[in-house]
Amino acid sequence: MKRTIIAVAALLVMAGSAMAQNTFKGIVKYKVESTGEVAFQIPDEAAVAEIKVSGNDLYTKSAIFKDSPFTECTLVQNLTTTQCQDFSQLLDYLRSNGSEFTYQGSGKLIVKHTYKESDFDSVDIEDKEPGHFYYEYVNGETKEIAGFVAKKMIRHTYDAEGVDHPVEMWYSDEIGPKLNVLFGGIKGMPLQCTTDAGEGRAITYTATEIVKGKVKEADFLLPAGYEQLSDEDLETLGQELSDEIELLQGE
Repeated sequence: MKRTIIAVAALLVMAGSAMAQNTFKGIVKYKVESTGEVAFQIPDEAAVAEIKVSGNDLYTKSAIFKDSPFTECTLVQNLTTTQCQDFSQLLDYLRSNGSEFTYQGSGKLIVKHTYKESDFDSVDIEDKEPGHFYYEYVNGETKEIAGFVAKKMIRHTYDAEGVDHPVEMWYSDEIGPKLNVLFGGIKGMPLQCTTDAGEGRAITYTATEIVKGKVKEADFLLPAGYEQLSDEDLETLGQELSDEIELLQGE
Protein backbone atom coordinates (compact mmCIF):
# COMPACT_ATOMS: atom_id res chain seq x y z
CA MET A 1 0.00 0.00 0.00
CA LYS A 2 2.83 2.37 0.91
CA ARG A 3 4.53 1.74 -2.42
CA THR A 4 1.27 2.42 -4.25
CA ILE A 5 0.85 5.78 -2.49
CA ILE A 6 4.44 6.76 -3.33
CA ALA A 7 3.95 5.75 -6.97
CA VAL A 8 0.74 7.78 -7.25
CA ALA A 9 2.44 10.78 -5.65
CA ALA A 10 5.32 10.51 -8.12
CA LEU A 11 2.88 10.42 -11.03
CA LEU A 12 1.10 13.52 -9.74
CA VAL A 13 4.39 15.39 -9.49
CA MET A 14 5.32 14.34 -13.01
CA ALA A 15 1.89 15.38 -14.28
CA GLY A 16 2.24 18.76 -12.61
CA SER A 17 5.68 19.26 -14.19
CA ALA A 18 4.32 18.34 -17.60
CA MET A 19 1.51 20.83 -17.24
CA ALA A 20 3.89 23.58 -16.20
CA GLN A 21 6.17 23.04 -19.20
CA ASN A 22 5.19 25.00 -22.32
CA THR A 23 4.53 22.80 -25.34
CA PHE A 24 3.91 25.60 -27.84
CA LYS A 25 5.34 25.05 -31.32
CA GLY A 26 5.33 27.79 -33.90
CA ILE A 27 6.85 31.05 -35.09
CA VAL A 28 6.64 34.43 -33.36
CA LYS A 29 6.94 37.22 -35.95
CA TYR A 30 7.77 40.82 -35.05
CA LYS A 31 7.95 44.28 -36.56
CA VAL A 32 10.83 46.52 -35.47
CA GLU A 33 10.27 50.28 -35.32
CA SER A 34 11.99 53.51 -34.34
CA THR A 35 9.91 54.94 -31.49
CA GLY A 36 12.11 57.48 -29.70
CA GLU A 37 12.11 61.27 -29.71
CA VAL A 38 14.79 61.15 -32.39
CA ALA A 39 13.67 59.08 -35.37
CA PHE A 40 16.12 57.02 -37.41
CA GLN A 41 15.91 54.64 -40.35
CA ILE A 42 15.84 50.94 -39.58
CA PRO A 43 17.19 48.90 -42.54
CA ASP A 44 14.61 46.76 -44.32
CA GLU A 45 16.42 43.54 -43.39
CA ALA A 46 16.20 44.48 -39.69
CA ALA A 47 12.64 45.84 -39.74
CA VAL A 48 11.12 42.36 -39.33
CA ALA A 49 12.22 39.55 -37.02
CA GLU A 50 11.14 36.10 -35.94
CA ILE A 51 11.82 33.40 -33.39
CA LYS A 52 11.04 29.75 -34.04
CA VAL A 53 9.78 27.91 -30.97
CA SER A 54 9.44 24.23 -30.12
CA GLY A 55 8.73 23.77 -26.43
CA ASN A 56 11.94 24.81 -24.65
CA ASP A 57 13.89 25.23 -27.92
CA LEU A 58 14.27 28.57 -29.71
CA TYR A 59 16.03 29.54 -32.94
CA THR A 60 16.58 32.98 -34.44
CA LYS A 61 18.69 34.69 -37.08
CA SER A 62 17.14 38.13 -36.62
CA ALA A 63 19.39 41.13 -36.03
CA ILE A 64 17.32 42.60 -33.17
CA PHE A 65 17.96 39.47 -31.06
CA LYS A 66 21.72 39.22 -31.68
CA ASP A 67 24.13 40.16 -28.90
CA SER A 68 27.05 40.61 -31.31
CA PRO A 69 27.49 41.73 -34.94
CA PHE A 70 29.41 38.49 -35.49
CA THR A 71 26.47 36.27 -34.49
CA GLU A 72 24.78 34.58 -37.44
CA CYS A 73 22.19 32.58 -35.51
CA THR A 74 21.31 31.49 -31.98
CA LEU A 75 19.86 28.17 -30.86
CA VAL A 76 18.45 27.88 -27.32
CA GLN A 77 17.83 24.44 -25.86
CA ASN A 78 16.37 24.92 -22.40
CA LEU A 79 19.31 26.50 -20.50
CA THR A 80 21.96 26.07 -23.22
CA THR A 81 22.68 28.64 -25.92
CA THR A 82 24.60 27.76 -29.08
CA GLN A 83 25.68 30.61 -31.35
CA CYS A 84 27.22 30.48 -34.80
CA GLN A 85 29.63 33.40 -34.96
CA ASP A 86 31.48 34.43 -38.11
CA PHE A 87 34.83 36.16 -37.58
CA SER A 88 36.13 35.24 -41.06
CA GLN A 89 36.11 38.76 -42.55
CA LEU A 90 37.76 40.26 -39.46
CA LEU A 91 40.44 37.56 -39.44
CA ASP A 92 41.08 37.96 -43.18
CA TYR A 93 41.47 41.72 -42.73
CA LEU A 94 43.84 41.40 -39.78
CA ARG A 95 45.88 38.68 -41.47
CA SER A 96 46.19 40.83 -44.58
CA ASN A 97 47.68 43.53 -42.34
CA GLY A 98 50.32 41.15 -40.98
CA SER A 99 48.58 39.85 -37.87
CA GLU A 100 49.29 36.27 -36.84
CA PHE A 101 47.09 34.01 -34.75
CA THR A 102 47.51 30.71 -32.95
CA TYR A 103 44.18 29.72 -34.50
CA GLN A 104 44.51 28.82 -38.20
CA GLY A 105 40.88 28.14 -39.13
CA SER A 106 38.31 30.06 -41.15
CA GLY A 107 36.85 31.96 -38.20
CA LYS A 108 33.38 30.46 -38.43
CA LEU A 109 32.87 29.27 -34.87
CA ILE A 110 30.28 27.59 -32.65
CA VAL A 111 30.10 29.22 -29.22
CA LYS A 112 28.14 27.30 -26.59
CA HIS A 113 27.21 28.22 -23.03
CA THR A 114 25.12 26.37 -20.45
CA TYR A 115 23.49 28.31 -17.62
CA LYS A 116 22.18 27.10 -14.28
CA GLU A 117 18.80 28.11 -12.89
CA SER A 118 20.64 29.73 -9.98
CA ASP A 119 22.28 32.11 -12.48
CA PHE A 120 18.93 33.87 -12.70
CA ASP A 121 18.00 33.95 -9.02
CA SER A 122 18.79 37.66 -8.86
CA VAL A 123 16.31 38.70 -11.54
CA ASP A 124 13.42 38.56 -9.05
CA ILE A 125 15.26 40.38 -6.27
CA GLU A 126 14.99 44.17 -6.09
CA ASP A 127 18.59 45.21 -6.71
CA LYS A 128 19.28 48.94 -7.08
CA GLU A 129 23.07 48.82 -6.89
CA PRO A 130 24.92 50.77 -9.63
CA GLY A 131 25.48 48.52 -12.64
CA HIS A 132 22.86 45.99 -11.49
CA PHE A 133 19.34 45.21 -12.69
CA TYR A 134 16.20 43.35 -11.69
CA TYR A 135 12.84 42.40 -13.22
CA GLU A 136 9.57 43.67 -11.82
CA TYR A 137 6.63 41.47 -12.79
CA VAL A 138 3.55 43.70 -12.66
CA ASN A 139 0.50 41.84 -11.37
CA GLY A 140 -2.90 42.44 -12.94
CA GLU A 141 -1.80 44.38 -16.04
CA THR A 142 -2.33 42.55 -19.32
CA LYS A 143 -3.11 43.30 -22.94
CA GLU A 144 -3.68 41.25 -26.06
CA ILE A 145 -0.83 41.06 -28.56
CA ALA A 146 -1.04 38.91 -31.70
CA GLY A 147 -3.89 36.90 -30.18
CA PHE A 148 -2.11 36.10 -26.89
CA VAL A 149 -2.56 37.54 -23.41
CA ALA A 150 0.61 39.49 -22.65
CA LYS A 151 1.68 40.29 -19.10
CA LYS A 152 3.63 43.39 -18.09
CA MET A 153 7.19 43.33 -16.83
CA ILE A 154 9.70 46.14 -16.19
CA ARG A 155 13.46 45.66 -16.31
CA HIS A 156 15.08 48.15 -13.94
CA THR A 157 18.72 48.84 -14.88
CA TYR A 158 20.92 51.13 -12.79
CA ASP A 159 23.86 53.02 -14.30
CA ALA A 160 27.15 53.88 -12.57
CA GLU A 161 25.46 56.80 -10.80
CA GLY A 162 22.64 54.60 -9.55
CA VAL A 163 20.04 56.12 -11.89
CA ASP A 164 17.30 53.73 -12.99
CA HIS A 165 16.69 53.22 -16.73
CA PRO A 166 13.47 51.16 -16.77
CA VAL A 167 12.48 49.17 -19.86
CA GLU A 168 8.88 48.03 -20.27
CA MET A 169 8.22 44.57 -21.70
CA TRP A 170 5.04 42.63 -22.39
CA TYR A 171 5.52 38.86 -22.41
CA SER A 172 3.60 35.59 -22.67
CA ASP A 173 4.31 32.77 -20.23
CA GLU A 174 2.49 30.37 -22.60
CA ILE A 175 5.37 30.42 -25.11
CA GLY A 176 8.97 29.28 -24.77
CA PRO A 177 11.06 28.02 -21.82
CA LYS A 178 10.18 28.96 -18.25
CA LEU A 179 13.58 30.69 -18.02
CA ASN A 180 14.24 32.30 -21.38
CA VAL A 181 18.03 32.70 -21.50
CA LEU A 182 17.79 34.50 -24.85
CA PHE A 183 16.22 37.39 -22.91
CA GLY A 184 18.09 37.30 -19.61
CA GLY A 185 16.01 34.62 -17.93
CA ILE A 186 12.53 36.16 -18.20
CA LYS A 187 9.59 33.83 -17.59
CA GLY A 188 8.41 33.33 -21.14
CA MET A 189 8.54 35.06 -24.53
CA PRO A 190 8.59 38.85 -25.04
CA LEU A 191 5.80 40.04 -27.31
CA GLN A 192 6.61 43.75 -27.09
CA CYS A 193 9.64 45.59 -25.80
CA THR A 194 11.14 49.07 -26.13
CA THR A 195 14.89 49.55 -25.69
CA ASP A 196 16.90 52.74 -25.36
CA ALA A 197 19.28 53.16 -28.31
CA GLY A 198 20.88 56.34 -26.91
CA GLU A 199 20.77 60.02 -27.90
CA GLY A 200 16.97 60.15 -27.78
CA ARG A 201 16.52 57.11 -29.99
CA ALA A 202 14.54 54.00 -29.10
CA ILE A 203 13.66 50.72 -30.77
CA THR A 204 10.42 48.83 -30.20
CA TYR A 205 9.78 45.30 -31.40
CA THR A 206 6.20 44.03 -31.34
CA ALA A 207 4.79 40.61 -32.19
CA THR A 208 2.50 40.97 -35.21
CA GLU A 209 1.69 37.32 -35.84
CA ILE A 210 2.10 34.07 -33.92
CA VAL A 211 1.84 31.10 -36.26
CA LYS A 212 1.17 27.81 -34.50
CA GLY A 213 2.69 24.53 -35.63
CA LYS A 214 4.80 25.82 -38.55
CA VAL A 215 8.12 24.35 -37.36
CA LYS A 216 9.95 21.06 -37.80
CA GLU A 217 13.16 19.54 -36.42
CA ALA A 218 15.17 20.72 -39.44
CA ASP A 219 14.37 24.35 -38.51
CA PHE A 220 16.57 24.01 -35.41
CA LEU A 221 19.68 22.63 -37.13
CA LEU A 222 22.83 24.76 -37.14
CA PRO A 223 24.26 25.72 -40.54
CA ALA A 224 27.20 23.74 -41.91
CA GLY A 225 30.78 24.98 -41.97
CA TYR A 226 31.14 26.08 -38.32
CA GLU A 227 33.61 24.52 -35.89
CA GLN A 228 33.66 24.36 -32.10
CA LEU A 229 36.87 25.23 -30.23
CA SER A 230 37.77 24.31 -26.69
CA ASP A 231 37.10 27.00 -24.09
CA GLU A 232 40.84 27.53 -23.77
CA ASP A 233 41.41 27.96 -27.53
CA LEU A 234 38.39 30.27 -27.80
CA GLU A 235 39.72 32.43 -24.97
CA THR A 236 43.15 32.56 -26.64
CA LEU A 237 41.63 33.65 -29.95
CA GLY A 238 39.54 36.33 -28.25
CA GLN A 239 42.59 37.76 -26.49
CA GLU A 240 44.71 37.71 -29.66
CA LEU A 241 41.94 39.43 -31.64
CA SER A 242 41.65 42.12 -28.97
CA ASP A 243 45.43 42.66 -28.91
CA GLU A 244 45.72 42.92 -32.69
CA ILE A 245 42.81 45.35 -33.02
CA GLU A 246 44.33 47.51 -30.27
CA LEU A 247 47.68 47.53 -32.08
CA LEU A 248 46.10 48.61 -35.36
CA GLN A 249 44.08 51.35 -33.68
CA GLY A 250 47.28 52.68 -32.07
CA GLU A 251 49.08 53.04 -35.39
